[in-house]
Amino acid sequence: MSLKRKAQKATIDLRNIVKRDFSYLATNPDSANRPLWIDPDKGYIILERFHPLADLATDFLVTIAEPQSRPAFLHEYKITPHSLYAAVSVGLNGEDIISTLDKFLKTELPQSIKEFIRSCTKSYGKVKLVLKSNKYFVESSDADVLQTLLKDSIIGPLRVIGSDEITTTRAPALGGLVIPGTKNAAGAKQANLPQNTNKDASEPDQIEAVLNDEDNDDEQEAVHAFEIPDSAVESVQKRCLELSYPILEEYDFRCDNINPDLDIDLRPNTQIRPYQEKSLSKMFGNGRAKSGIIVLPCGAGKTLVGITAACTIRKGVIVLCTSSVSAVQWRNEFLKWSNISPEDITTFTSDSKEKFSGSTGVIVTTYSMVTNSRERAHDSKKMMDFLAGREWGLMLLDEVHVVPANMFRRVISSIKTHSKLGLTATLLREDDKIDHLNFLIGPKLYEANWMELSQQGHIAKVQCAEVWCSMPTVFYEQYLHVSSRMKRTLAAINPSKFQACQYLINYHEARGDKIIVFSDELYSLKLYAYKLKRYLIYGGTSQEERLRVLDHFRHNPEVNTLFLSKIGDTSLDLPEATCLIQISSQFGSRRQEAQRLGRILRAKRRNDEGFNAFFYSLVSKDTSEMHFASKRQAFLIDQGYAFKVITKLDGIKKTPDLAFATPAEQRELLQGTLVDNETAVDDEFAADDLWGGEKTGGKGAKAKGKNTVRRVAGYLDELSGVQDMAYIERNSSANNGLERKKVEKSGFFKKIDRENKRQKK
Repeated sequence: MSLKRKAQKATIDLRNIVKRDFSYLATNPDSANRPLWIDPDKGYIILERFHPLADLATDFLVTIAEPQSRPAFLHEYKITPHSLYAAVSVGLNGEDIISTLDKFLKTELPQSIKEFIRSCTKSYGKVKLVLKSNKYFVESSDADVLQTLLKDSIIGPLRVIGSDEITTTRAPALGGLVIPGTKNAAGAKQANLPQNTNKDASEPDQIEAVLNDEDNDDEQEAVHAFEIPDSAVESVQKRCLELSYPILEEYDFRCDNINPDLDIDLRPNTQIRPYQEKSLSKMFGNGRAKSGIIVLPCGAGKTLVGITAACTIRKGVIVLCTSSVSAVQWRNEFLKWSNISPEDITTFTSDSKEKFSGSTGVIVTTYSMVTNSRERAHDSKKMMDFLAGREWGLMLLDEVHVVPANMFRRVISSIKTHSKLGLTATLLREDDKIDHLNFLIGPKLYEANWMELSQQGHIAKVQCAEVWCSMPTVFYEQYLHVSSRMKRTLAAINPSKFQACQYLINYHEARGDKIIVFSDELYSLKLYAYKLKRYLIYGGTSQEERLRVLDHFRHNPEVNTLFLSKIGDTSLDLPEATCLIQISSQFGSRRQEAQRLGRILRAKRRNDEGFNAFFYSLVSKDTSEMHFASKRQAFLIDQGYAFKVITKLDGIKKTPDLAFATPAEQRELLQGTLVDNETAVDDEFAADDLWGGEKTGGKGAKAKGKNTVRRVAGYLDELSGVQDMAYIERNSSANNGLERKKVEKSGFFKKIDRENKRQKK
């Protein structure tokens, strides 16, 4: 590098340092007693986690800001418009937020931040979306606000023609609310108290009051409303957000005398954890059900939070899941944690299309079943008409981060519900559509701290490791000259990676662990599973076989390893799993990395000191996997996890029957892979599955509907396609060896069997 370029680079670096220089901010005299720093330009807040007031400051920051990074000692948050909307939705106002920040900050709160907070909080909550008699109304206590909206060029024409322009009613009175499963459930105020029991006596009472005070000033005030059509709900919500009047969705379920009550409550021995109670108190803070999103780590009890919300509202509930397997699991969890009658909860999947027996109930279905745009069978169409033709009290959206995809937006518009609760562990997408959740569902109500829950024993303590696997020369030479799709395949079936996977499986099976092996690359998934004689589930596995394999993995001590494709990323309940090995992944997806870690985050029965769960990501050296691995880990590192790099596994060469140990076996593997993948495209399809019909290949995924037939020259005796080859049975799945459950015959076939026996006599 020339001296001139070095000087230019040094100047640029110096400018960047100067941009981040906040020495001009005056510190308060007692700054040592305050835990927060602030970036006045971008709204970032740094929390000293080791400070005595850190717990109280954390409760406040989670309410008003978005967590960005939370390692051991310094946490980073960012104040955004949506985080401030969420703060107002739980009862805070702009002046409360400003005064509390002033008490926590080491420096004076910049004027620009004060103005930003006031501008974002002044209009939130003034406009509400209400469902009455199966019709949507835009409602406000300020008639001038509604007139402003009606004059808008987009919202004005969407008002239902023929309805009164603005109707006026009385707002319902607020009151105490009991959330089931809480230790001292004496109303929303008690449920929303901070969980910090070791509070210093010198902490200011004003801060505590701000954190827990709810806005009850709207009792008995008049409200005005106008009607909009169902199809315009999303457009109105989006436009109101652009006009700085974000719509708040609230449901006064206790005053709903139109929809029948559901007979459901938590079982007497069920008690929710403090962080679950805190998340629900954000939803029911003023005695009504707010629509929004709760973010909890995998294994931290998101399902129980959803069930408790259903038990609080006690109206009709529709639950949307990512697959039919998770739909069955949700139904089982409802029966486990609540006293709901089995006749009042049904599933709507490709295998089951039953309605509940009473006037109301719970229906568990999948996103794919609801958003299917193809022609439906008679039973499915009848069931869909039933779902769309009634009002639901609560819609539970499992893995809510998938909803912004265009096909799933139809869920919100096709099913009418008073309140929506989104549940997820990773509010992440690699596109920009995650922001759409703020008007499709509602603001983020609560987000838990992963490391804090791990230290408290609510989720497992995980050791994360990245294992570098060198690629044999013959493989790497080929890797440099093949297509990008074939590069992914070769990186996944790298013999060194296969051996590392085999070694780790043997090691962890010997110590009594239950192991999940993930691969997005279907060819490698099947190759590993068949070669190692282990069980696997992918898109083509039938529903019956999936449930049978999962049941054996949970309860059979002989079944300790399970190979999964990307259909296992979400909503699979496998609390027994203690080790996860990842051999192939979806490029640089941070969300997928966190979801896969979540498969082993459930708190473990074994009380080993230190780590009690293990996450291995196998990466082929000097390939694109190295780059993607660092991108994928960003979210988990921000949550406080550390990845240990392993360049060599001690004792791997001593593994008995080590696969592909000789150069000849490696060349044979390479040649077979190139032949098998010459024209093949990975196509993982499963009807009734979130990932159904998605292509996992690279270029193949884009070539939808294109003809893959090629014209070639050859001899007639080559039409068999097996010149100079010998037949070897490779694709024998270990799943076939599992014992099948005997299915009881129906009465009709039993009668036929009896008649046949009688005739033989």
